[in-house]
Amino acid sequence: MNMKKFIAGVSAIAMVMTSGSALVSADDTTEELGEVVASATFEDGLDGFSSRMNEGDSVTVSVANDDAHGGNGYLLCEGRTKSWQGAQFLTDGILESGKKYVVDAWVKTPWYATITLSMQYTDSAGEVHYTNIASVVSEGAWVELSDAKVQIPTDCTDIYLYFECSDTGVNIAIDDFTVYSTPEYTIQQDIASLKDVYSPYFKFGGAITSSDLGSQATKDLVLKHYNSITFGNELKPENVLVQSECQALAQSGDETEVAVSISSARSLLDFCQENDIPVRGHVLVWHSQTPGWFFKEGYSDDGDWVSEEVMLGRMESYIKNLMELLATEYPDVEFYAWDVVNEAWLDDGSYRTGGTYEENSNYSGWVKVFGDNSFIDYAFEYARKYAPEGCKLYYNDFNEYMPDKTSAIIEMATRLQEKGLIDGIGMQSHLDVSFPSISTYEKALKAFAETGLDIQITELDVTTSDTSEQGLETQAQYYSDIMDLAVEYSDSISAVVIWGTTDDVSWRSAKLPVLFNEDYTAKPCYYSIVDGLDDPDVTTSVTTSQSDLDNKFTGTVTAIEEDEYGDLILTVDTSSGDMEVMVSANTILNGVADNMDNVNIQVGSTVEFSITGNFATSLDVIQESDIVLGDVNSDSKVNSADVLLLKRYLLGLESEDSINFDNSDYNADSNVNTVDLLMLKRVLLGLI
Repeated sequence: MNMKKFIAGVSAIAMVMTSGSALVSADDTTEELGEVVASATFEDGLDGFSSRMNEGDSVTVSVANDDAHGGNGYLLCEGRTKSWQGAQFLTDGILESGKKYVVDAWVKTPWYATITLSMQYTDSAGEVHYTNIASVVSEGAWVELSDAKVQIPTDCTDIYLYFECSDTGVNIAIDDFTVYSTPEYTIQQDIASLKDVYSPYFKFGGAITSSDLGSQATKDLVLKHYNSITFGNELKPENVLVQSECQALAQSGDETEVAVSISSARSLLDFCQENDIPVRGHVLVWHSQTPGWFFKEGYSDDGDWVSEEVMLGRMESYIKNLMELLATEYPDVEFYAWDVVNEAWLDDGSYRTGGTYEENSNYSGWVKVFGDNSFIDYAFEYARKYAPEGCKLYYNDFNEYMPDKTSAIIEMATRLQEKGLIDGIGMQSHLDVSFPSISTYEKALKAFAETGLDIQITELDVTTSDTSEQGLETQAQYYSDIMDLAVEYSDSISAVVIWGTTDDVSWRSAKLPVLFNEDYTAKPCYYSIVDGLDDPDVTTSVTTSQSDLDNKFTGTVTAIEEDEYGDLILTVDTSSGDMEVMVSANTILNGVADNMDNVNIQVGSTVEFSITGNFATSLDVIQESDIVLGDVNSDSKVNSADVLLLKRYLLGLESEDSINFDNSDYNADSNVNTVDLLMLKRVLLGLI
């Protein structure tokens, strides 16, 4: 960006589970990952692993010695007939609720197959949940499943890590299983809030899952940067539809009434309710993650396909019951948007092949019943009928910039628009630095905007295969170009949503797609979309007129940041409220232009300034601050003695009288805490 501007202000199945103890070495550590909290080498037994199966099944786990990866023994799981069957490890009493861990293991199958590490847990309401964590492909040899991030949800029990396999008849071998702890991170509070920076243009949001709430740092990140939340999985059909209750209704003679549950989403709904964060509902009608039984007679996995008439009844009942349940139990949660239909078109503009997504991830049960995409109109009709007042309805899709798909979406949306059934188009925007080009993306954006419908960028992430410094700079420029377009078309765009929080928990984690690193620090792509918004109201040439100089403000500097270009960003407490002002080389400083070295601006300084837009045209320091940041002990020096004193104060070994509070409050938030200690350490290390 050229200009810089800162603006203030698997199914639920009853299973036979055998607990056991893992080999744990609390003293074993690794510098990068932390403490080894659990390990299993299978030299002396099963090390806490058991068979994952239904009662009556014949899945076995045993120690084999013919071809171990390390040592003499490994775990062999045999007798599998279903993909979810395998070997499981009970973590209760070993892994702590609300914490992150990393799993490493070596796995093998006799022939080509995908092995997946997954997690099962039971929430406080007794609902069982399943989450896929990481997958690898074995072609008959040992392969490492490494750096698999596991977030243990809060308030849950019966937490199992387990290995399953796509090939139902293949044996699974496991060796050298290790679980590491991870550091506890804090977010950067002293950087610009994305939701504030973009508040003049649109909502700025993110996607999270219920397990993400186990991390305080993630919650802090969300609260600082997002004013819109999309639930990653919790409101998708497979997590809302209740097969057992639907089957009971069918047995009583009602084949169209649908039972729904929001138990999977409760923790997220509670979080949004407590923090007054608007929600993008995602998603009502979708071919994927909609169980095949929903389209079958008696809601049975092996039933015949129902008729169009029955399916329409089910669709309406499902949408109605879900909307009413949310409105009844969470009346204070604002659903400002819903993705009504998701990914109905292929890249060539045709509809999907009919069938269950269990058969093929690209098949659609809706197309199987209706024969084409005619179900879409009904979905929007029912959503319009039952959605909350003021909630906007969207069609949402990926590869939306592919020309044939763009045309198909516009033709469909125009028809729905004429019926008054649709409010907008969701551009998922799962992108890569190499494709699509910015011009290709803009062409689609412009075409969608010309329909007059609202646009939301709903699932933005940008992958890069080059994770070097230069690769990340390329990613930053791509992000910058996309957000430049969003600002340019902001009259048509009401929200931009990043698909995730930190790179390590992203569904595309290997290619570092989002704005924050695993340790919650901001990446170059964050700074690229904050440090320079194209704004037609701000020009690079700052001319100081008499009217500018007459428009003066006076206040106290409460925070100072420096951007990558060396310009200062001052937060100033004035009689008109907090103002965030950029001081650049064009600013007249204490009467001397283009010379920033002769002015001592610090937190606590009293300043007088004139501004154009957000740029200072003149700035005078009328009273220098007596605050010396980092001089905790008031000896006019900033060194390791200040670090030691501040650490002792934070540990409760020193009283508040022993420190200079103003000098210690490094981030000027009126609190002295571990954030200030970390910043002081980073200053002394030359990192900031």
